[in-house]
Amino acid sequence: MDVRTLCLGVLSFGDATGYEIKKYFEGAFSHFFVAGYGSIYPALAELADEGLVRVRDQIGDRRAGAKVYQLTETGREAFRDAIVRAEPRHKVRSEFLVILYFAHMLPPARLRSILDERLLDIESLLDSVRQTQAADSDTSPGVRFVAGFGSALLQAARDYIVTHRRELESTAVATTEHSGTVPTAAGAGS
Repeated sequence: MDVRTLCLGVLSFGDATGYEIKKYFEGAFSHFFVAGYGSIYPALAELADEGLVRVRDQIGDRRAGAKVYQLTETGREAFRDAIVRAEPRHKVRSEFLVILYFAHMLPPARLRSILDERLLDIESLLDSVRQTQAADSDTSPGVRFVAGFGSALLQAARDYIVTHRRELESTAVATTEHSGTVPTAAGAGS
């Protein structure tokens, strides 16, 4: 799935400004898809050029002067087509996990800092998901399912870090003290 497709998806719920679409990425989507203004606004411009969304200037309320995007019927069909054809893969790309894979190379203080920062990030994401759940309590079952799924994954990640960090930290200390030690490639095929 790409930013363009997700913008169409957001607009399937109703007209929205670019700022309101960005709020989906910061809130409801924050635990599974990251995108910033630098990718959202170009995607919206392309969608408008292709006739998948209409753009109008908002007048007369708090959004005066903002561009409001509306899904066209062609855009609705394009979105429906995209989600029907999409492979439901669950991809994980995590710099956090890459760094921790090589924890044996980290100074112990840096390792502790990384784990602490990740726990703070997880708490922030959990707060965001909980806010989405509270705000969207009367929305579709799909929205509720995704928020609940995200909450479960984040809580499991938090619990895993809290439960297993001491083991990782003690290994890093031991490895730092014996700089020639190389860990085995757990899960690597031969």
